[in-house]
Amino acid sequence: SKLRPIAGAFMTSDGGAYAYLGANYDVTLVPNQLYLVPNFSVGGYSEGSGRQLGGPLEFRSGIELDYQLPNRNLVGVAFNHISNAGIYKHNPGEETLLINYSIPTSMIFGQ
Repeated sequence: SKLRPIAGAFMTSDGGAYAYLGANYDVTLVPNQLYLVPNFSVGGYSEGSGRQLGGPLEFRSGIELDYQLPNRNLVGVAFNHISNAGIYKHNPGEETLLINYSIPTSMIFGQ
């Protein structure tokens, strides 16, 4: 098991944007093969003309299941929830379901 930093951002077709920083915690289910990855992050949200999430400070929590390929890349599925945790009056939340393909940075930038 290992704690790793994460950072990300996305935009919607309605001009909404969210950028975040946080951490993943890798839980090894099958060594060098299968991992469960809970995560938490804090970020800034701009709604554009899309969904109103209540305010600019939003939290993202989720869970991911990853399978490690022989080349060390990962393929997985992730479920995430974004909300403001009730710090604003309006807190509808938003969920995402993603299919991921990850390449270790060591393969891009070297060891």
